[in-house]
Amino acid sequence: MLKWLFVLSLGLISFGARGESASYQNTPYAAQKVVFEFYFEHPEKINTALYWVRSLMIPLTSSPYNHPPDNLGIKVIIHGTEIVSLARKNYEKYRDAVERMRYYASLGVEFKVCGMAAEEYEYHAKDFYEFVQIVPSAIAELVHWQSKGFSLITPHVYYKQFEIKDIR
Repeated sequence: MLKWLFVLSLGLISFGARGESASYQNTPYAAQKVVFEFYFEHPEKINTALYWVRSLMIPLTSSPYNHPPDNLGIKVIIHGTEIVSLARKNYEKYRDAVERMRYYASLGVEFKVCGMAAEEYEYHAKDFYEFVQIVPSAIAELVHWQSKGFSLITPHVYYKQFEIKDIR
């Protein structure tokens, strides 16, 4: 009996080792309506969060889906410390993030800053870039878009502790 279990376990191990490879799935994605909530304790985290926007846009605008980017309905609501990245006076410090947001805005992504947060930081409309919309309240804005059928995505941004090559 023990010999039989040993042979059976060797067979299962070798089957798993030589089995088929993974397959790619093309889920039939429709154009998606999404509202991103950006609220970070450190302004630098906006750079990583913008990759979340990109990770939604690239597959939907590429083959086989080919949705026009301006039909995706992506909104980004900003109300944490990252608001400083949208202040014109901080351009040099946040240039990469600003230029990525400007590019995404040209593709139809809407960047909305909480008016209450702007007031806390003593920012006014003239302090922000032309692609920024100031809304009365981030929380009210999030509720509004969700009630219109938009899905909420809240990026969780962590500081990288490992290099991929070290853990794969």
